[in-house]
Amino acid sequence: MNRKATTAFLSDVLIRTRLSGMGKYWAKEVSLDYGSTQVRRIDYLQFCPAHQISIDGIEKGSFIVYEIKSCLDDIFSGNGVNFVAEKNYIVTSMETWKRLIPKYQNGDLTKHIKEHNPPGSGHFGIMVAVPDHRTPEEEFESPTPLDQPGISWKLVVVVPCRDGHRKRSMSELLFCMLRAGH
Repeated sequence: MNRKATTAFLSDVLIRTRLSGMGKYWAKEVSLDYGSTQVRRIDYLQFCPAHQISIDGIEKGSFIVYEIKSCLDDIFSGNGVNFVAEKNYIVTSMETWKRLIPKYQNGDLTKHIKEHNPPGSGHFGIMVAVPDHRTPEEEFESPTPLDQPGISWKLVVVVPCRDGHRKRSMSELLFCMLRAGH
């Protein structure tokens, strides 16, 4: 699959498995610092209220950023590592994850993220697409072509994200999501 098709594939899996359903609040292509020279765009931003039956449940909500990355060049392009939420994830294919592992282990990925988004969070994890009928270990050993017909896919966390602190207000992020639409 080419880069554009891989991005569309990963986006579809993310929407279907993580963002769809009752009580899911999200927006895609969310622009931050709109109107400035430092505009940043987040692929997908999700708001997760603690609950929806009281004001404090909403005010205790948190955010998750998902950045879709189709290949290593996409990850290291300097764009799209806009990690501003309590949890932040790179969403990619198993093939890309296998190529990324050395750069993750030696700290190059973290260094790159900090260089290209200094005010952002260093708290991030990585999700990969895996066929529903396979384990992540099986998929790692022998990745399934993304364009193979008749396969249902899921996202699996291969690097968990520990909660970090958000530097932007809830009001600002919710407004940016509203402005982005759905």
